[in-house]
Amino acid sequence: MPPTVSPKSIHHPLYPLVSPNVPRNPTLTIRNRFLSILFDSVFTKAVGTAYALPLIANERCGSWYIQPDLKAGSAYFKSTDGHHGQWSFSTRRLNLGVLDVVARTGGTDGYAGNEADQYGDDVGMPDALSKTVPIWCAVMNRILFPDLRDAHSLYTPPRVVGLSEHAQIEDRLDGFVEDFRALQLPIDNIRSNLTKPLRPLWVIQDSPLLEERPSFDDFYPIVCCTASRQVEGPDGSEGGYIQGAGDDSEGWAKGLTPTMFWENSQQLLDTAEEELPALMANLVRKSPSMASNGDAILVKPTAGVHMGTLETLRDADKDRYDCIVVCSDTPAPEQEASLDKKTLYLNCGRGKLGSRDLRKELHRVRAFIGTPSLNPSKKPKFLFVCSTGKDLSVGVALSVLCLFFDSQGNYTGLRQNTANTIDKQFIRQRLSWILATKRDANPSRTTLQAVNGFLMKKPA
Repeated sequence: MPPTVSPKSIHHPLYPLVSPNVPRNPTLTIRNRFLSILFDSVFTKAVGTAYALPLIANERCGSWYIQPDLKAGSAYFKSTDGHHGQWSFSTRRLNLGVLDVVARTGGTDGYAGNEADQYGDDVGMPDALSKTVPIWCAVMNRILFPDLRDAHSLYTPPRVVGLSEHAQIEDRLDGFVEDFRALQLPIDNIRSNLTKPLRPLWVIQDSPLLEERPSFDDFYPIVCCTASRQVEGPDGSEGGYIQGAGDDSEGWAKGLTPTMFWENSQQLLDTAEEELPALMANLVRKSPSMASNGDAILVKPTAGVHMGTLETLRDADKDRYDCIVVCSDTPAPEQEASLDKKTLYLNCGRGKLGSRDLRKELHRVRAFIGTPSLNPSKKPKFLFVCSTGKDLSVGVALSVLCLFFDSQGNYTGLRQNTANTIDKQFIRQRLSWILATKRDANPSRTTLQAVNGFLMKKPA
């Protein structure tokens, strides 16, 4: 048997003393969070190296544990979809981008994604990795390889998921498959570069890692890596180490993102605890406010609906588009807004507040896109942008797809009697167009509720 390497013997070059035996400090300090994240990131990197696989961050917190230059993408597998009795396959988080990574880096050699997540339950593995990912793999296999019956089984970690729970989840898989089929996505396109099914595997910090890369001839391994080690402390810390240190960053990171952390990790580690809040605030203030990803993405099967970030708008050739809708908490200059007749500026804040603002603004979008000057025969082009390109702009584009496009993706002008034809299933099907094309789209529940409430509101 090949020799093994223990992650507990690995030290991060920026802080050689990061280990399970760091001097005891029971407080959940920001500095201890940074040190714990660095330690866990070394383990995550070691797992990727051992399997020779790209690293995919399971958001929201997975990106803390992966150095940006090693990150191949993001996924959105939620623990709530794996909670006992609430098992679900999410049609608003299809995670088809994981299949892109598998196809791009795996081909016939069996490379796949490595999902980095924080700790969840007292067993030491979050439901997102022990159940949500296995459900997704089983559904994808049944969809993509319907005739390969041996690949349709559900695989769960036996030390975490009992036989009864496993059986109950398996009983629901056919229903999840039907939910996916109802989206009417082009299955052949999704399957085109995949030659074998998916199978989840699980790694925690107590797992031995092989020095020689294993070979997987019959399936693509989806290695579910729980980044943090489990500790016994009542507050989730032990000896200064914080379990799941990157979790709930809204409460401690002061706006600092994983990218900002990794770009400034040495400076942050060299700063005293009492000076960290000021430094973090300064880094946030100096950081560019707009997401990257400057290229607009065409939403298929349409020929004219494009999506992007505020940076997309800044770099775009606006003459390409007949209508542009901007979601931003920064009002447009009054003169610019009055002169630019083909751009609609929506005043939407950030987070949940922005989603609630969106609901109040969507009637303006309907009037703007439904202008008589847009001739369907000329196939008008649209651009929808927000700060991230993943949430509010998805809500706007989804509303437009439901109101103005037919089932073939053709712009028709405002469809008649939409209040009687648009239901949740119709909205899910149109949303799947966006999710299948813009793989990093991740509309919040509040945004989708705003869209549903607007589109399904019965006339007075």
